[in-house]
Amino acid sequence: MRTAYKVRVYPTAEQAAVLNRTFGCVRLVWNTVLAWRQARYRAEGVTTSYAQTDRYLTELKRDGGHDFLYEVSSVPFQQALRHQHTAFVNFFSGRARYPRFKSRHGRQSATYTRSAFRWRNGRLHLAKMDDPIAFAWSWPKVDPATINPATVTVSRDPDGRWYASIAVETETGPQPLPGTGGQVGVDLGVTDFAVLSTGEKIPNPRHLERKAKNLARYQRRMSRKQCGSNNRAKARTKVARAHAKIADARADFLHRTSTRLVRDHDLIVIEDLNVKGMVRNRRLARVISDCGWGEFRRQLEYKTARYGRRLVVIDRWYPSSKTCSACGHLLPALSLSARHWSCPGCGTRHDRDVNAAKNILAAGRAVSACGADVSPQGSSLRRSAVKQEAQPARAGIPRP
Repeated sequence: MRTAYKVRVYPTAEQAAVLNRTFGCVRLVWNTVLAWRQARYRAEGVTTSYAQTDRYLTELKRDGGHDFLYEVSSVPFQQALRHQHTAFVNFFSGRARYPRFKSRHGRQSATYTRSAFRWRNGRLHLAKMDDPIAFAWSWPKVDPATINPATVTVSRDPDGRWYASIAVETETGPQPLPGTGGQVGVDLGVTDFAVLSTGEKIPNPRHLERKAKNLARYQRRMSRKQCGSNNRAKARTKVARAHAKIADARADFLHRTSTRLVRDHDLIVIEDLNVKGMVRNRRLARVISDCGWGEFRRQLEYKTARYGRRLVVIDRWYPSSKTCSACGHLLPALSLSARHWSCPGCGTRHDRDVNAAKNILAAGRAVSACGADVSPQGSSLRRSAVKQEAQPARAGIPRP
């Protein structure tokens, strides 16, 4: 299996100049080849293969106007073409959107294969550099001298931080966690990020809302700067740093929450939320996007697969909120403003979110036991509950 270690990189001024030149050339190759693909399709109505883009890159380097491409390693160019080919395959398969042109103001990256870097005694030597590039290793139980990287992707975020993602092929994966016998249903929300079937409520930290004033101040300052000036570039970096702080805090919260659920429970059940449709509500789009429900589900998927847990995703049309978890009575309607309700059948007083989490867990148990569908009970749109199969792990699980 393949795993990756993402480390913080601290290049020298000379190394940063080489990497920035490489990023610019990779961006040029990507955008030029993408424009050529589009023009060729419009003119001839044919698609372009990877071999054709490779030949086009050779012609581009020999036309006399792109001699600067020889100043950096050619391996990141080939990898950029492979990534672009994969992006088109995913687009035509319906798994991703259409590939876009790269901007010089966004995240910059370059991928090196074994022919363009050396890994000796835990030190990274990139092509076109005399000295090894410094990085911070954050895994004390793993000796960097013992790993054998397959690829290294160096990147620079808009806020100026440098990273390297070191991909490693391993023969054996991590050992499954010991069983706990715990099972939990998770109802995601806005007021509370998650409500568990145990009655626990995980508050929504609202990272963007807490930093909105500072972010708006930095954006106003940037808007007053002249386009193309150094002051505007500095202001743009401050805006990027403010966004990075929000993203880092959100990622830390999601990792801590998902890790705790995976460690404490053998079975985790969530709903298949239509996040893309929900963010079309302009009044709730920002707060829903700030929650990070999609990223939370992705983390649960790979962590449960990696550590021997089970994740069950039930139908989004299952009426978990208006079904009594005690007797099964189904209300004909339940307004969103009703946070508590009493069951007409058995008289049980329910907290809306806790009751929904209990019903989600019950539905997940049914799916886990026999693989049966979770009935939408009256909805004309019937869908099957989805059991997530094991996927290759892409990240580790934090340890206390």
